[in-house]
Amino acid sequence: MAGHSKWANIQHRKSRQDAKKAKVFTKLAKEITVAAKMGGPDPEANPRLRAAIVAARKISMPGDNIKRAIDKSTSADEANLEEILYEGYGPAGTAFLVECLTDNRNRTASEVRSIFSKSGGNMGESGSVGWQFDKKGYLTIPKGDKSEDDMTEICLEVGAEDIEDGDEFWAIISAPEDLHAVREALEAEGLEVESAKWEMLPQNHIQVEGETLEKVIRLMEKLEDNDDVQNVWNNADFDEAEVS
Repeated sequence: MAGHSKWANIQHRKSRQDAKKAKVFTKLAKEITVAAKMGGPDPEANPRLRAAIVAARKISMPGDNIKRAIDKSTSADEANLEEILYEGYGPAGTAFLVECLTDNRNRTASEVRSIFSKSGGNMGESGSVGWQFDKKGYLTIPKGDKSEDDMTEICLEVGAEDIEDGDEFWAIISAPEDLHAVREALEAEGLEVESAKWEMLPQNHIQVEGETLEKVIRLMEKLEDNDDVQNVWNNADFDEAEVS
C-alpha cells in the first residue's frame, strides 16, 4: 500500500494548510448532517457521526456549527442530501473513486464528468474501477518517540491489520467495522489519534511520473475543490520527491 501512504502524506500536510478555509468546514458540516440523518443524532450510538465530529473538532470547528449541522439532519430542506460514489479513469489509466454528498445528482454528475474530461480522464460506469479498492479503517498517529517495532506491537494488541510509515505519522489500518474500536484502544494506550476515517485503499498501483504525475495531481485538486466532493481516492504511485 506504498502508493496510498504517499497520497496520505500529501493530504496530511495539505489538511494543515486548508484547516482555516471555510470550504473544509462546509464539507465536514455536510458529512455531520448526513451521518446524523442516517444513524441518528447521538454520536455515542452513531460511529460515523462520532468520527465526523472528531474530525471537525480537530480543525477547531465551533461547537455551534457542529450542533447546527446535526440539527439540519431533521430539516426538510437539508434531508435530501444523498451520497453518490462516482468512478473514473485519470491520466495513464489511473483509477479514481469520487465520493460526493449532493442535493442535486444531475448537477454533481455533470460537474464531475466535466472535471474528468478536462483533465485527461473520463468518468466510468458504476463498478468500472471500484473493484480495485478495499474499504478500510485508516488512523493516523504522530510519530513521536515510537519506533516501527513499537507500533507493530501496538497494532497487534489493538486488533489492527497493518501499519504504514507516513513519514510524519504512523498510519494504522483496520477492518472497516473495527475503526472505532481500534481508535479507542489506541487512545487507551495513551496515543494521540490525529484522524480516524474510512478510506478506499487500492489493491494495485500504477506508476506515474513527470508530466503525467502533474496531470494526476491537478485532477485530484480539481475534484477536491468541488463543493459536492467529500473524498477522492486513486491508485497512482510515484516518487514523493517529485511532489513538494
